[in-house]
Amino acid sequence: MTGWRFAVSTLGAPGVPLADSARVAAEHGCHGLEVRVHPDEEVHLGMSPVRAARARDRIADAGVAVACLAGYPKVCRPGPDGPVVDELRALVELAASLGAPSVRVFPGGERPGEDGRASQRIAAVLPDLRSAGVRLLVETHDSHPTGAAARRLVAPFGDPGRVAVLWDAVHPWRAGEPPERTRASLGEYLGYFQVKDVAAGDPTPVVPGAGDVPLARCGRLLADWSGWVSLEWERAWYPDLAPLPAPLRAAADWYARWRP
Repeated sequence: MTGWRFAVSTLGAPGVPLADSARVAAEHGCHGLEVRVHPDEEVHLGMSPVRAARARDRIADAGVAVACLAGYPKVCRPGPDGPVVDELRALVELAASLGAPSVRVFPGGERPGEDGRASQRIAAVLPDLRSAGVRLLVETHDSHPTGAAARRLVAPFGDPGRVAVLWDAVHPWRAGEPPERTRASLGEYLGYFQVKDVAAGDPTPVVPGAGDVPLARCGRLLADWSGWVSLEWERAWYPDLAPLPAPLRAAADWYARWRP
């Protein structure tokens, strides 16, 4: 992939049929759909191959691709490795069925910066990732909100084409890491960028450009990078937020302004 491609997450349209989300994405100029994998949604772990094929067809029929599967494994979480590895493998298998190039996971450590057994768990599924042609993306989130912390989880593998970082625009900034430092820390391990905005001191999402996250600086810093840029509008967690089209229009404007 050269340059940027624009996507939107189905997190912003909870309970909406996949075909409708894909249509809205296409109507707003998106090239792809970031698909939330959750028991409450159409796409979930354990879905049959037949249903997975139907989901893939519904997205393709709208003229968009699957940009990423947003799953919920936590690679640093306390406890035994088995359940985490099993969940990772199931997510990678589903990605292969849906034609998704990558899967999003969380750090999920018990304490800030505690890596736990993330390396062992990721190493366990590295053969699966390579066989499926899928990349694992650890999000800048929870126990590892900064680019520097998230990179520490993926760099030991030395394979950014297979294990990399998803840069959520909000979390590093909120943790005190300016975009310039996030970009420098991630380097070749930057695999995906999520457009998000909030006001300082308030976690409630706002329309991109209406908050305090320095999205213009992020855009400039990504000028030499290629990959998926996706709007994540957290309406699943904040049901009083405006419907998806309003923030998606703003994100599309940001994309048009800054894309290389």
